[in-house]
Amino acid sequence: MRRELPVLKPKQVVAALEKAGFEVRRQTGSHVIMYKSGIRYPISIPLHPGDLPKGTLRAIIREAGLTVEELLSLL
Repeated sequence: MRRELPVLKPKQVVAALEKAGFEVRRQTGSHVIMYKSGIRYPISIPLHPGDLPKGTLRAIIREAGLTVEELLSLL
């Protein structure tokens, strides 16, 4: 059973991914680009005002190779 995604701000997601070993390499416009060794592609986090849409958050979690539970433990 999938656990329901929480409502998160973009900066909360960036902080959680940093705890998971990702590092911010650059910011292009309103998007932060994060890298981690072992992850093939960079992850782009939109820093728009307001909450992240659930589909965007789920895509970020999938690209980072995490589960919802792992992300919640990093918050």
